[in-house]
Amino acid sequence: METGEKQPFMTHLEELRKRLVICAISVGVGFVIAYFFKEQLFQILIMPLRQNMEEGQHFIFTNLPEMFFVYLKTSLVAGILASAPIIFYQLYMFVAPGLYRNERRFVIPFVISSTLLFVGGSLFGYFIVFPFGFRFFLGFANAHIQALPSVKEYFGFAIKLLFAFGVVFELPVVSFFLGKMGILTPELMKRKRKYALLLTFVLGAILTPPDVVTQCMMAVPLMILYEISILVVRTARTRKAEKEEGAVTGDQKPGKDV
Repeated sequence: METGEKQPFMTHLEELRKRLVICAISVGVGFVIAYFFKEQLFQILIMPLRQNMEEGQHFIFTNLPEMFFVYLKTSLVAGILASAPIIFYQLYMFVAPGLYRNERRFVIPFVISSTLLFVGGSLFGYFIVFPFGFRFFLGFANAHIQALPSVKEYFGFAIKLLFAFGVVFELPVVSFFLGKMGILTPELMKRKRKYALLLTFVLGAILTPPDVVTQCMMAVPLMILYEISILVVRTARTRKAEKEEGAVTGDQKPGKDV
């Protein structure tokens, strides 16, 4: 009896290990490929700040191996982004055994929508939020104070923002599955809309540079995504109710399964 209880747990651990290995291999392959283009990738990453720097301003690094490790980290991030479809697919396949058979068909929409929302959120931060935020920070420079951005500090700051925007843009996907599980309902989300509005501005203040413009540039898309999530949850709940009603109706019909 004790062995029977342990076996499912060990099976889940083995499945998790398998999925993590596949993700690691995928990221590793992406990292190796990206490393050949490390300088070009880093130039793309610093472009929003470089475009707002004045003539004569440059990036600096303050210890000898700093630039080498920044290139490694840039290649790793590029490998993760390139592997996003595979990572989301492995995540879905790990939880798929706990889903109903008719729910497993969402694998392709889940992978596509999760990837597009994550990449779209990162691109939104890169093209829209970064220029305003960096312009704000560089505005503190004057005739007596010069901005000398460190590549290490810039990399950490930029990657944190890129991943933050990518993650928060996953809200509709998360809401869909919470709606399927019955945790979220459209009515509940509508009642809590004012709290969601407050939370979006709190997140905007935490995750973005400390100026009102960039905070609003995260909060406004989050509110739009929240409204979209209400529609997504309504769709998920409606489909679930229709399937449950169809299943009950089918069970009541004699000879249905013959």
